[in-house]
Amino acid sequence: VQLVESGGGLVQPGGSLRLSCAASGFTFSRYTMNWYRQIPGKGRELVAGITSASGSINYADSVQGRFTISRDNAKNMVYLQMNSLKPEDTAVYYCNVVYGIAYWGQGTQVTVSS
Repeated sequence: VQLVESGGGLVQPGGSLRLSCAASGFTFSRYTMNWYRQIPGKGRELVAGITSASGSINYADSVQGRFTISRDNAKNMVYLQMNSLKPEDTAVYYCNVVYGIAYWGQGTQVTVSS
């Protein structure tokens, strides 16, 4: 299983970023995919999750209405569109799948600062 995140960077408050996660090594279309984030010194927080056929989507309260998770099962990709970014969204963002055990990508840094 391999998960590779991309799309992080530095953005001003109120700005937008789109994170991408390329997945391989398992039957992508059958599994729920998640985005987590981690601030140094704190545990990982579930940001959003999307079930296999996009039938169910959930968001952390802190990002509801600002972030949108989506997936493309034909491309084995999951995305996180982040709008109206706030300084408190600054974190390393990780793609996650539970395929027997939890697998994680290497993470992509998102920094929201003026």
